[in-house]
Amino acid sequence: ELRADREVVLAAVQQDGDALEFASKELRADREFMLAAVQQNSCALVYASEQLQADREFMMAAVQQRGLALRYASEELRADREVVLAAVQQDGDALEFASKELRADREFMLAAVQQNSCALVYASEQLQADREFMMAAVQQRGLALRYASEELRADRE
Repeated sequence: ELRADREVVLAAVQQDGDALEFASKELRADREFMLAAVQQNSCALVYASEQLQADREFMMAAVQQRGLALRYASEELRADREVVLAAVQQDGDALEFASKELRADREFMLAAVQQNSCALVYASEQLQADREFMMAAVQQRGLALRYASEELRADRE
């Protein structure tokens, strides 16, 4: 059957990531196949099995290929520092899908800013208004100032 044919389904996914919706359950649970599909189209992960979306090794490989694949990771993995930093290194906008706790964590966010200065756009409001945190971020990346609270940007010190 075509829905279980790796080559046919990958070709379809290359054209449209949503084609994976019609792939066999076996293909959608196959680690190797799904990584190949993610290379073709990161949206393919929406159709990955829940087991794969919660599989740390699989999702680490996926976010290293496409940072925005973090969107489809399990809640637990979206709170995993290492997985999220790998995603942010590949694409700073991946931080949008990190847990609120990580986005409010001073140490983690400084590490994320080292990977990608755009990560600050997703920092919690408290961190964006935290003088000490923003000074550390600006020392790492001058452009980080853009994401400071208005009050801090007006601060002459």
